[in-house]
Amino acid sequence: MKLRVALGADHGGFALKNELVKLLEESYEILDVGAYTLDPQDDYPDFAIAVARAVASGEAQRGIIICGSGVGACVAANKMPGIRACLCHDTYSAHQGVEHDDMNVLCLGARVIGDKLAAELVTAFLQASFSGEEHHRRRLQKVLDIEQQALRGSNDSHESGAK
Repeated sequence: MKLRVALGADHGGFALKNELVKLLEESYEILDVGAYTLDPQDDYPDFAIAVARAVASGEAQRGIIICGSGVGACVAANKMPGIRACLCHDTYSAHQGVEHDDMNVLCLGARVIGDKLAAELVTAFLQASFSGEEHHRRRLQKVLDIEQQALRGSNDSHESGAK
């Protein structure tokens, strides 16, 4: 069974998203959440949340969001519980973020990187898997605890084990 990957982009990442869809469609099942046409007035949060929802719901196992810098998309996606989105512009971070932190959404800045580097980053991200090592599981659990505390409205640092 192919890994299902949700892809989304605003006008800033529109062309790069379309190139990545072509690159990935043979090896992965693609869920394209838009933009489907180039609209200079569209807004990155709309596409970031569409990708984040697909990943958080299990409709896709991984997500890729592209905007001009990647920053706005990353900020928006991380508002969705269950999402660990990271802006990566180097291959080490793209695979290490998955291996150590269980990153599930990759954010890219189309105005920052070119097509070739984007393809390398996406490949590194999609081929990586969470290590499951004890110290990585422990750290991830602390991150998940922070998220749960925020959802409950608690910010007690003692609950998270902060020292």
